[in-house]
Formats: sequence, C-alpha cells, structure tokens
Amino acid sequence: MNQQTSAHILPALPYADNALDPVITASTISFHYGKHHKAYVDNLNRLIAGTEYADMPLEEIIRSVSGKADKAGIFNNAAQVWNHTFYWNSLRPGGGGEPPVVLKEKMEAAFGGVDECKKALTDAALTQFGSGWAWLVLDGGMLKVVKTGNAETPVTSGLQPVLTLDVWEHAYYLDYQNRRPDYVQAVLDKLVNWEFALQNLG
Repeated sequence: MNQQTSAHILPALPYADNALDPVITASTISFHYGKHHKAYVDNLNRLIAGTEYADMPLEEIIRSVSGKADKAGIFNNAAQVWNHTFYWNSLRPGGGGEPPVVLKEKMEAAFGGVDECKKALTDAALTQFGSGWAWLVLDGGMLKVVKTGNAETPVTSGLQPVLTLDVWEHAYYLDYQNRRPDYVQAVLDKLVNWEFALQNLG
C-alpha cells in the first residue's frame, strides 16, 4: 500500500471499470475512482510539494500529520488515497460466498460465525452517520469491527485493517440513491474479497 515516490500516483484498479457490474456500475466507478480518488491524489501531491512530507511513503505521511489541525488538508487527502486503494482491493468480481478457512475460524472466534461478522459490518456501515467507513480490523490478534468518519482510518489507531466498506454517498448514490442498506448487502453478498482479507491477517 505504501507509495515510495515523491509524486504519489493513482493506483490502477485491480479489475476493469465494469467488472463489478451490476452491483457497482462502471458509471459509479468513473466518478468514484476516476474523479474522487484521483482528486485526492492530485490534492495530496499539491499540498506536500516542497515540504518535509514530499518523499514520505503514504502511511508515514498519514501517521505524521494525524491529529495536527494545521495539517488537516494533508491528512484528509493522504488518508483518502490510502482508504480508497484499500477499498478497491476489498472488492472483487464474483466475490462474497464462504471465506477461506483461516479467516472463517477467526470470524467464529470473534463474532460467533461468518453471518455474525457480516452483521457487525453491516451495523457499522448503516450506523455511521454521514460519510465514512466500516472496517474489519485486527486488534491484538482478534478480529473486530470499527467505523470511522470522513477520512479517518484505523492506520492511526494501531489497528491492522483487514477489509473495508466505503459508505460515503459517492460510493453508492448513482446506483442505489439513498438505499445504503441495499448497497451494503449487495457488496457483502456479491463483491467482498475474502481472499484479500485473508492476506491482511499477516
């Protein structure tokens, strides 16, 4: 996830822009990835040019400026670049279904089962007021679900992100209007990338 060059780049999507149809359409991808995600990258590069942050990897920038009011612009854009890249990888065409055994066992230990884990993620996604994120994270080796508002990210809290759901309106409004529950259910049932989550267990 780290970007090592002084000019951060928009990471390529891990699939074609129409690959998540019909759950997330190419039209949504064109705005969400092609405009919003790209704007965060462009803004970040503009804000850090000529500063001490210019050559830092992305996660280091996020940690360095977190909580600093005068660096809020840098934090918001850096964190949103990271969060969105993580989100695209949390999805895959033909996703959903049964998680890999190791991940399933961790879900059972933490939540009582896969369905209970998905319910916890759904509840976090639906109760996040306004814009934000629902996360499956590792905390001391145990899975748990957290939610963050706006650009906030578990990266700054000592938690290991495993999977995320973007619940900013631009993630779903073109396809679902105000029906956030339908979007969340469709993603968890049909697009969630359990294999990516497994890789993030470390």
